[in-house]
Amino acid sequence: MKAYLPWTARIVVSILFLVSAVSKMFPIWMFEKQLVDLGICGWCDAPYFSRLLIALEAAIGIAILQRHFLKRFVIPVTAFLLVAFCAHLSIEMVKHGAMNGNCGCFGQLIPMTPLEAFIKNVLTLGLLVYIYRTTQEHEKGQNRFMVPLFIYSVSAFGMFALFPFCPCEAENTGDSATETEVLIEDNSTTIDSTGTNADTLAITTTASSDTVASAKVEEVQPPKVKSRFSEFKTIGGKKVNLDEGKKLVCFFAPGCDHCRETAKELKALAAKLKLPDTYIIFMDEEAFLIPEFMKETGFNKPYQVIDIPKFWTVLGSNASTPGLFYLWNGNIIKSFEGIEGNKFDATALKSALEQPYSGK
Repeated sequence: MKAYLPWTARIVVSILFLVSAVSKMFPIWMFEKQLVDLGICGWCDAPYFSRLLIALEAAIGIAILQRHFLKRFVIPVTAFLLVAFCAHLSIEMVKHGAMNGNCGCFGQLIPMTPLEAFIKNVLTLGLLVYIYRTTQEHEKGQNRFMVPLFIYSVSAFGMFALFPFCPCEAENTGDSATETEVLIEDNSTTIDSTGTNADTLAITTTASSDTVASAKVEEVQPPKVKSRFSEFKTIGGKKVNLDEGKKLVCFFAPGCDHCRETAKELKALAAKLKLPDTYIIFMDEEAFLIPEFMKETGFNKPYQVIDIPKFWTVLGSNASTPGLFYLWNGNIIKSFEGIEGNKFDATALKSALEQPYSGK
């Protein structure tokens, strides 16, 4: 039984790294976003970093099972990677707490807190020490460095082949400004005959020398501003102005289940009240799934597909999908993002749509 323990340890480490690699692939853009959020790289570099790092994990999972340069290269590289992960997790635990968030070690497949991931890495380091002490690599003359190098090369080639991408063309992939630029300083309004709330209506009258004309009712509107969405001037093949009037702008990933659920809720909400003009900005990840998205949700709205860096630049690098913004003259009246604290709430959106502008 004791003779099988070294092989058991190697198989366990192999499985850990292979599962870690595969889980980061689906969806790979989530891993790319994590790298950007951590400040490791920018959006233009994230597609390269993500694929090379996943390939490294997959290569380790395979290389740990062979003997070429096992003790002089494979195990030290693996240990260094785990120590680097532990250092990162320690920083995250100090900043955000040991039990907060998902470290992303197994992507979205197996959520793990920083503390759980730290313990897992320490145990894996222990297994590596055991493997180092109990396993022999090939003799010096029989070692072939080309073997682990070949394993990594094939893994890297496979990642770029399986997940092709277009090189980043964005000149500026920094966060978009969160503040809006006011274009009109006064509180000018437009006439809307549907306004009925006495607390938020302004009455104007026109007078002649003999009579006073009937009052016209105006709905108080927010001042017009230039929002970060103003760059989308054509959506679905038609010219649009997202900074004029009331608009709903949705940020979806075609393969995102939560995005599809949000679209279905919007479809149901549209049956109860008239929604403002609605547009979808799709992330250019699995764009071939857009027809399936539309068919499944029934939420057929004009849409535009944009590359991943630009998508997160506009949505916000610290945000998450699904994202939804209710705009009025460019002002963000209500917004939702992600699947946690500020996730989409149809009741909250309905309330916001029915509320008149308060002037705040």
